[in-house]
Amino acid sequence: MAKKKTQQEDNLQELESVLTRTEQFIEDNQNIISYAVGGIILIVVLYLGFNKFYLQPKEDEALSQMFMAENYFEKDSFNLAINGDGNYLGFLDIIDDYGVTKSANRAKYYLGISYLHLGQYEDALDYLKDFKTADLLLAPVVEGAQGDALLELGETDKALKQYKKAYSESDNELTAPIYMMKAAGLLETMDELEDALSLYMEIKEKYATSAEGANVDKYIARVKLKLN
Repeated sequence: MAKKKTQQEDNLQELESVLTRTEQFIEDNQNIISYAVGGIILIVVLYLGFNKFYLQPKEDEALSQMFMAENYFEKDSFNLAINGDGNYLGFLDIIDDYGVTKSANRAKYYLGISYLHLGQYEDALDYLKDFKTADLLLAPVVEGAQGDALLELGETDKALKQYKKAYSESDNELTAPIYMMKAAGLLETMDELEDALSLYMEIKEKYATSAEGANVDKYIARVKLKLN
């Protein structure tokens, strides 16, 4: 019992010693600590002010300016979507004028897809690579679109890598079977028939209700015929 009491006293003394040293440190460095706290508060205030009085108004303006470009994009009027029509800004202008906004980032996606449709594959790759998203449905589309551009440029191995990335990034029934089918078709043209068959079979097993799953049997039969 005496030993336990002694240990408790030692612990209390140690705690008091730590508190004393802490108080002494604060006293010795009071000015530095005050400046540091003040600096942190100033940074927070500036950040909040930047968002409220600059970034958010810019974001709202960018959204209103980009409306027509998105409208042209949806109508497949890609040149007008990219460059504008003289009255409304195109996606290139949105990036130039509103570079710090989310809208400018989204414009990179639209530009990448627009250039892909126009056959300007290098430009498509540049903007698609710069586009950032955490959307689980959009992210694989961006990876797959890069695969399409690379394939058109004759970069077969890189295209295959992008398709694999596209269907591995998000395992969902909307996008995964599309890029699995593209990868399998590409593997088939590369005469990598076992790998192609494996992907076709996976589509059949995992995504039977998708459009790709409903039509995959003929591709499976074709590859099996080639392997015989």
